[in-house]
Amino acid sequence: MLTVDFARLPVGPGNRVLDLGAGGGRHAFEVLRRGADVVAFDMDPKEMESVAGMFAAMAKEGEVPAGTSGEAVVGDALAMPFPDGHFDRVIASEVLEHIPDDLAAMRELVRVLEPGGMVAVTVPSFLPERVCWALSEAYHTAPGGHIRIYTLAELKAKLKSVGLDVGPHHHAHGLHSPYWWIKCAVGVNDDQHPVVKAYHELLVWDIMKRPPATRLAEAVLNPLIGKSVVVYARKRT
Repeated sequence: MLTVDFARLPVGPGNRVLDLGAGGGRHAFEVLRRGADVVAFDMDPKEMESVAGMFAAMAKEGEVPAGTSGEAVVGDALAMPFPDGHFDRVIASEVLEHIPDDLAAMRELVRVLEPGGMVAVTVPSFLPERVCWALSEAYHTAPGGHIRIYTLAELKAKLKSVGLDVGPHHHAHGLHSPYWWIKCAVGVNDDQHPVVKAYHELLVWDIMKRPPATRLAEAVLNPLIGKSVVVYARKRT
């Protein structure tokens, strides 16, 4: 399930891409399939071990174009082990809301991006996230959880302040907001609740089958209750 629209953040052969806060690697895998070199970067060693294993499996199955590399690196988003201007694309998907000093993370992101390079930043959308916080204290107080709710205006202002020219934005995953509202209402850790299980099965079915009806429903819901907002920007030259 991708949040970033690669029509707006084009990647391909010759690009060097950083997936910052890569987690399970969903965007990094797509970047690799498109023929760009990618570094998946995250503070969780277990996640990065899993991503490295998937990179190897993809190569073995012939899913990786010749000459393309994927690397998984463990580290701190506030002090990345890369030279200035090392990447021409950066993806930061659902990570800034976890970092206490988000401006420092944004500055570090910009440091490793070459002048004129492009970035896609995604965070939870204000309204769906605010509902989750209202329904469940556990949702936003768990260690490592979300520590802030961004308005779109605040996110864009912060990105501009660190040297990025902000471009278009869109919302994504409108079908996922009700799922999280249900989880927050019944107990955020209660994955066995029958309503939670039923909605989760619907989401899995949608991801696998992508039927026209749910694609249309999500297109309608995204601007209203999309779970994530995605902002595209470019580093000033």
